[in-house]
Order: sequence, then structure tokens, then C-alpha cells
Amino acid sequence: MQKLGKKPNSKNLDLNNCALSAADVTELASLLPFLPELEEISLSWNGCVGGTLNALTVHLHHVNLLRVLRLNNCRLTAEDVTSLGEAFEIVSQLEELDLSWNSNIGGKLSLLTKKIQKGCKLKLLKITDCNLTAKDGESLAEILNVIPNLEVLDLSINKHIGCSMKVIAQDLKNVPGLKELNLHMCGLKQDSLQGLDTALQHLAALRKLDISCNKEIGGGFKDSTAHLAGLKNLEVLDLHQCCVTEEDVTVLSQVIPLLSSLQELNLSSNKSVGVSSDPLLGRLRFLPKLKSVAISNCGLGEESFSSLAEAALHLPELEILDLSWNKCVGGNLKLLLGALKLATEIQVLRLSSCNLVAEDLALLTLLTEDGHLARLQKLDLSYNNSISDEGWVVFCQGLAVFKELSELDVSLRPLSCRDCGPWFSELLAALTKLPALTELGMQRWVLSESQRKRLESFNQDNKRNIRFDC
Repeated sequence: MQKLGKKPNSKNLDLNNCALSAADVTELASLLPFLPELEEISLSWNGCVGGTLNALTVHLHHVNLLRVLRLNNCRLTAEDVTSLGEAFEIVSQLEELDLSWNSNIGGKLSLLTKKIQKGCKLKLLKITDCNLTAKDGESLAEILNVIPNLEVLDLSINKHIGCSMKVIAQDLKNVPGLKELNLHMCGLKQDSLQGLDTALQHLAALRKLDISCNKEIGGGFKDSTAHLAGLKNLEVLDLHQCCVTEEDVTVLSQVIPLLSSLQELNLSSNKSVGVSSDPLLGRLRFLPKLKSVAISNCGLGEESFSSLAEAALHLPELEILDLSWNKCVGGNLKLLLGALKLATEIQVLRLSSCNLVAEDLALLTLLTEDGHLARLQKLDLSYNNSISDEGWVVFCQGLAVFKELSELDVSLRPLSCRDCGPWFSELLAALTKLPALTELGMQRWVLSESQRKRLESFNQDNKRNIRFDC
């Protein structure tokens, strides 16, 4: 462990991203008989582990308390998957297995699943971006009835597994304690969504459901939300980039407000959310536990933005608000004035590419001067080329009141550039009064030679460590 620059720990063997060689893996295997208390092994991000796993697994009987095994991005081979399957007969206490980012697993998952026996104690299974096939999906479905304690299932970024989602959904009833289900970018279609909705009636414990970036499920929500409303413990719902239709929005406006425990909602990149006449955004008022609302690139108009602003008055616990890529926000930020005054917990505000004007920036600084937005940590104002130099001057003059701000982005749009005006000096003066700031995005602002030198010497002069992204 010392050779690899790690601290020895008798229970946790963390060799994540250590550039291990095949010889290192063999040496590690020889140490296992002397680590009977070992509970966690992490070999992630070590490409040379691939093809050598058998040297390790044959010694796993010495660590029969092993609970966690992380092997993501190890370039695992079919032989490794076979060795891992055989090891399942030994590591009877294993609760967490992460095989993510091993693309060679695709088509070979059965080499592992056929070895998993009834009563397996797995609680977490992650197989993100492993090039899984429809056949792998069927193999996965078969083991759901022998891992009844499963709490987290992550199959994200496996675009071909959607073909077998109906089969998987049928067996989800065998894992009633499931708390997280991640199907991000899994190639789901409308019939997959219908099968999944049927399964939800058996998943009362579900806390997180991510079905984002499945564009072909758009139009399917009208027939597939009967059991979604029954998830009274659901805290996170991610539907971004699902191509929802106006008819879908109508259904979701009736269902989402019934998710009484919801804390995070992501509807981003669904243009119909903003143009629909149904009051989905207005009905968010019935979800007072919401902490994060992402409605980036939703085609909001003034009417839908006003509805959101009114609903936000009833969201006292709001911590994250993302309104980026909604042009109507520019010049209308005042509609959110009341909500931003009441949102005492807000920490992240994203207003990228919103056509903001000087008046909007003045409003933000005024709010903080009056004691509001006191906990703001991340502020994204990027891609708002419409803000005048005078607007930036006023903003930078008031910037020092954001005492907890750690990240600020004022970058311009790609393919554009603009000279830093008189506001640059005001910015540097404000930075000396922002002790928490660690990152400042200023891409495509053109600095003069003297301005660049002042920026380069800022950290040294002020004994700071701000990362300037210019």
C-alpha cells in the first residue's frame, strides 16, 4: 500500500486509479490470506486488471467478510466475468458489486448471473455503460428472483437493453425493497414504459427513478402513469430529454403533484413543458419538499414562467434552480423576485443562455444586499451576450455581497468574443472579498495583456487558489 501511495487499512483495500500492472494484481492476491477482516476492495480505473482477475478471485475465500467489490473500468474480459461468477459461491456476504464501464461484458453477463444462487445478499448492482445486449437483459431478469434484498439497480447507458425491458420489468416484483432504479439512456420505447409502470406497483420503497435520455418514450406517458402516482416515497424523478408531448404533459401535471415526498425533479430538454397549456409548472406548489428543480431548455414562455414563479413561492426548501436556455427569463427575472426572497436555502442558480439584461443582474445583487440569497454558492450567468458592459459593471460592484459564492460563470457563447470592459477592475476588487470562490469561468472574454497579467498574479498576490477558466 505504501508503494502505491495509499494508507493501509485492514477493512478497506482502495487501489482505485493506481495504474496497477498484472504483476501487482498477482501480488495483491497473495496478500489476501493475511487480510481476514477485509470488507471492501476497489480496483476501479486500472485497465491492466482485465485478464488477471482469476489470480485474485481464487483467493477470495480468505476474505469471507467481503461486502463491497468495485471493478469499474478495468477492461474485464469474458474470462474475468467467468471467474467472478465462480467467486460468488465464495463471497456469500457480498452486498455491492460495481462493474460499470467494462464494454466487453456485453453479451457475456450470463457467465456471471448463472452462478448467482438464491439468497444472494446483493443490495447494489451497477452495470453502467457495459454494452449490454437484449440477451443480457434477459439474464439479468432471471436473477432478480434470487437477490430479494436489492436496493440499487443501475443499468444506465446501455442502449440495447431497452428491447428486454418488458422482461426485466416483469421480474422487478421480486425486489420489493428497491430504492433506486437508473435506466438513463437505455433505449426504452413506449411499450417499455408501459411494462415499467406495471412494475412500479410492487416498488413502494422506490426513492429514485431515472428514465432520462430515452427519446422514444415520448407520447407514452398517457398510457403509463397509473402506478407512478402511487410512489409516495419517491424523492428523485428524472425525465430530462424524453421528448414528452403536450399530451404527456397533461398526464404528468395530474401525476407529479401527487408525489408528496419528491425532492428533486428534472424536466429539462422537453420543449412541450413550456408550450403546453396544462398547468404542470404551476402545480409544483403542491410539492413543498422540492429542493431541486431543473427546467433547462423547456421552451418556457412568459405564461409558463409566471406559473413557475408563482409555484416557487410555495417551495421554501428550494436549493437548486436551473432555468438555463429559456430565453423568456431575460428581462422578466423580476417575476421570480418574491420566490427568490423566500428561498432562503437556495445554493445553486443556473441562468445560462437566458437573454439576461442589465436589469436582471441588478436585481440579483439587490436581493443579496437586502439579505436574500445569502447561501448562494454557484451562479451560472454564461452565454448571456445581451448583458451590456454597464450591466456587468453594476453586477461586479455588488458581487462582494455573495459571501458564500464558490463558483461563478460569466462565459460568452461559443463562436463569439468581446473585450473585457471597465468591469474587469471591479471584478478583481470583488474577488478579494469572496473567500469561498474557487472557480471563475470567463471563456471568450478577450483580456488585454495587462489584464491577463493582473489575473495571472491574482492568486499569488492574494494567497488564493482560484481556477480561472479563460
